[in-house]
Amino acid sequence: MKIFTIGFTKKNAEQFFTCLKKTELVRVVDVRLNNVSQLAGFTKKEDLRFFLRRICNIDYIHLPELAPTQEILDAYKKNGGDWQTYEQQFVELMTKRCVEKILVKEQISGSCLLCSEATPEHCHRRLIAEYLQKSWGNIEIIHL
Repeated sequence: MKIFTIGFTKKNAEQFFTCLKKTELVRVVDVRLNNVSQLAGFTKKEDLRFFLRRICNIDYIHLPELAPTQEILDAYKKNGGDWQTYEQQFVELMTKRCVEKILVKEQISGSCLLCSEATPEHCHRRLIAEYLQKSWGNIEIIHL
């Protein structure tokens, strides 16, 4: 099974959609807590759904159960929390939510986890992919 990840920050629309189009993706899985913000630009939920279908022939789903809580996100982003604490809290949240049991593998296989962070090092999309890799095994993670 392959799981891709991508962030849209520091990418214009051409770079973003070209990158997605070069892969064998079947869908983008939006793992953001807030996917309708003005800051999202071309990646606002309904716009993104349209562009993905029209430009790349890729499906779109939003899975908020893979997003951090507002409390965890604010502690890290707004209150200057450290990454290790965020990572620990987020992995605990995934464990509590039992995401490895509630997700359908076929829905995730060949999909790309989408978040805003430019790189995966300090983004929860990487943590999700690694969590599923540990839980399900035999997953190749590809960061776009």
